[in-house]
Amino acid sequence: MTAFPYKIVGFDLDGTLLDSLGDLGHAVNHALSLEGRRTVPIAEVRGFVGGGARKMLANALVATGGAVDDVRFEELHDALLTYYEANIAVETRLFPGGEAMLDALAAKGVKIAVVTNKLERFAVKIFAELGLSDRFYTVIGGDTLGPGRAKPKPDLLHLMLERAGIEGRAAYVGDTTYDTRAAAAAGLPCVVVGFGFSDMAPEDMGAAAVIGHLGELVPALERIGQSVPAA
Repeated sequence: MTAFPYKIVGFDLDGTLLDSLGDLGHAVNHALSLEGRRTVPIAEVRGFVGGGARKMLANALVATGGAVDDVRFEELHDALLTYYEANIAVETRLFPGGEAMLDALAAKGVKIAVVTNKLERFAVKIFAELGLSDRFYTVIGGDTLGPGRAKPKPDLLHLMLERAGIEGRAAYVGDTTYDTRAAAAAGLPCVVVGFGFSDMAPEDMGAAAVIGHLGELVPALERIGQSVPAA
């Protein structure tokens, strides 16, 4: 039997591993209501996500009447984060096939990480509330290394490799160009899920593979690993 080609697999969080749209949407609508704006359908929030909470809020404000001044933006951003932290896992769940996929990777001896642009404390809390913390050897957030080092820069993925403490090939799984660009800059193959918060057609992101269900990930990584020589 051929050994599994990757020793380390990292995942984005929102829209990749977890369906968090409902909880993100309610937090956005809370902030909008404080500004007297209309609330937006949860499905519409999908187009606002990517790049962190600030970008999500900025997109929502533009869509509902325009930007606000910097002081007010910070107030609304703080309110959004406070609401979200208090309601972080009300509707959020693993995407279908997620638990079996994580089991399959663990059975192959793969070290599994989360690398997200979400604040680290939020990512840690969400996995704790969902009972998933033990699945990952590290959870890295957009603020883990300080300002200006989140995806699409490769810094967080470099930290993922450093923290793994082993030699071996690694791959990354995401849903937006923040993920594919970060992976490319870090020299890692990226698998894109087609059901997330895509900011571009998934097939146009330059990923090594596009999957429509998390149950397809392990076979996709096996194919990629066979076709791409080890560095």
